[in-house]
Amino acid sequence: MTTQYYTAASVDGFIADENNSLDWLLQFDDAGGSEPSDTGYADFIGNIGALAMGSTTYQWVLDHHVQPRVGQPRPWPYTQPTWVFSHRELPSIDAADIHFVSQSPAAQRSINAVHGQMVQAAAGKNVWLVGGGDLAGQFADAGLLDEIILTIAPVTLGGGSPVMPRRLVTPPLRLTSVKQSGPFAELRYTLHSH
Repeated sequence: MTTQYYTAASVDGFIADENNSLDWLLQFDDAGGSEPSDTGYADFIGNIGALAMGSTTYQWVLDHHVQPRVGQPRPWPYTQPTWVFSHRELPSIDAADIHFVSQSPAAQRSINAVHGQMVQAAAGKNVWLVGGGDLAGQFADAGLLDEIILTIAPVTLGGGSPVMPRRLVTPPLRLTSVKQSGPFAELRYTLHSH
């Protein structure tokens, strides 16, 4: 079981633009889904048993997938149990296995307890930290992040939400693989302490 932060980013290191938009990424998806085509997402998600996301990521999925302002609504895209970390009240989704965590994930005891619940629910599969970067960073701070899988898209944004808004310098991340998938480059890093 591995806890993974799997995300796409611009060449200059942002996972969303300054308006929390992913239009820059979705332009590559000719199928109209929530992930760009030909990136290995189907293989990745097949090995995931539980997910965690912050409130901004959850709200984005609601606004652009489940209850879009434009286009047809689609069901919640995940069958796995999902933990949503937020300081605010968020709407739930019928028929989705969602657990809201109202306490700050920065509290190490809290994040360790929630991570334990996620690992148990994952039943031997991996845990995916969907985003954002700050939530993944809080898991890293608690020593609970094992791997970063970063898919680099061939765009620059000039600003927005960074991949990881904190320093992970010593020890440095360990690069374990580099793969080209069409216009994307996938970089896999393990945290050296794991």
